[in-house]
Amino acid sequence: MISKAINSLKKGNMVLLYDSDRREGETDIVMPAHATTPKHVALMRRDAGGLICIAIHPIAAKRLKLPFMSDLLKHANGFELGDLIEKPGDISYDLSSSFSLWVNHRKTFTGITDIDRALTINEISKAVQSSLNGETVDFGREFRSPGHVPLLRAASNLLGDRKGQTELSIALADMSHITPAMVLCEMLDDKTGKALSKNDAKLYSKNHDLIFLEGKEIVEAYKTF
Repeated sequence: MISKAINSLKKGNMVLLYDSDRREGETDIVMPAHATTPKHVALMRRDAGGLICIAIHPIAAKRLKLPFMSDLLKHANGFELGDLIEKPGDISYDLSSSFSLWVNHRKTFTGITDIDRALTINEISKAVQSSLNGETVDFGREFRSPGHVPLLRAASNLLGDRKGQTELSIALADMSHITPAMVLCEMLDDKTGKALSKNDAKLYSKNHDLIFLEGKEIVEAYKTF
């Protein structure tokens, strides 16, 4: 299934990724940021309903000077945020979240439309690839924050540090030899108000001819990558 997922991602297609029963227990729609169109954004907000984010490779995040949001808040001069700032133990399934900045590309209008979000997503992918190519990227000249596209900074050692959707999707990008900037959106269930069940996510994948992967498959495959 990994090889099929890799081939699908190389073509710019979506796959479904379930993390694990012991983590969030959620399935995300995942696809390459460079291939994301307004129609993809519309599909994710309509069929998935979660937060449309971009996972970024840790080396690119460092070169682009993208902080973890929790670190940024700790240094918010003049604001007494106290217990509001995330700390170990706040998240039951992990030590910390991957959130970085929320941005819009400077060519967008409001930033929230399908067209605007797709533009921001595409341009972030270009910035990631340029940074990995050793080029200097003036991120502030290209983007502004706050915005409508959340950035997720993958852990430094990827799956060696953390096995969240962020790291799993970047590991998939590495194995697919595509730009390691991946769009993620959690699949939610409007009937139960919870995450879409694994069985229903599998049914969706079957009905829409999409590959369904479990995190443990990626973890095993990445060991020999």
